[in-house]
Amino acid sequence: FIAGGTNLLDLMKLEIETPAHLIDVGRLPLAGIEDTPEGGLRIGAMASNSHAAADARVRARYPVLTQAIVSGGSGQLRNKASVGGNLLQRTRCAYFYDTAKPCNKRAPGSGCAALEGLNRNSAIFGASHACIATHPSDMAVALVALDARIETLSPSGAARAFPLMELHRLPGETPDVDTHLIPGELITAVVLPPPPPGGQVYRKVRDRASYAAGLASVAVAGGNVALGAVAHKPWRAVDAEAALAAGASPAEAIAAELAQATENGRNGFKIDLVRRLVPAAIEQANGRGA
Repeated sequence: FIAGGTNLLDLMKLEIETPAHLIDVGRLPLAGIEDTPEGGLRIGAMASNSHAAADARVRARYPVLTQAIVSGGSGQLRNKASVGGNLLQRTRCAYFYDTAKPCNKRAPGSGCAALEGLNRNSAIFGASHACIATHPSDMAVALVALDARIETLSPSGAARAFPLMELHRLPGETPDVDTHLIPGELITAVVLPPPPPGGQVYRKVRDRASYAAGLASVAVAGGNVALGAVAHKPWRAVDAEAALAAGASPAEAIAAELAQATENGRNGFKIDLVRRLVPAAIEQANGRGA
């Protein structure tokens, strides 16, 4: 499927993606944003990132989502990129983009050049010997923190809905498979539950303010915490959440989460970065920080 094409077309130009056929879904009536009977929002998969971020209901009830979307890409890209496509964009790992280097995600079985190479931006959670790449979406991190669900349609016409946190996969032995979607399954909508109690905030650290992938990010929505640019998928910080619920300080909570973090040579700074970033975001969401 091709919607905005902001990631797919780049990959096709580099001959990383070589689809035999493209199906344009851009004219499907899936761009609306509507209230749900439960008090949440349903965002159509063809809604542009800009439209989703600017919607008054999103800005008022889910500010962490607006903040996450506007922190990614440029205004021009957000105007074109779709909500569904944003969830399915592929890693920004330099070795994935370099067809002269081995990459299990691009060419299964060829190896992972990042293991012994330039791995400054690699994963500190959930990596495997086959892949240490990270997922690039900011929007997905906020949606995971908000307990969003996605709705899909299979080639047989069967519809299903499941937590967005279950969409993406960790690399394991098959890093070339990014999601749990079946072949030909189309994302039709993202469904947000009613806003959680408590503050919301998204914070992202990167080398420069534009055209730079994130080094680490965090979405806080009430008592929920999700991390970005640290794993092969948006990383729900369940250990940190449990510690917070038990009365731990933000610093103690993220320390509990980082107990399972690992480094791969040049990315060890990410552990210290997350150790500082998350408590600051939690304090900001609680109205005690800047």
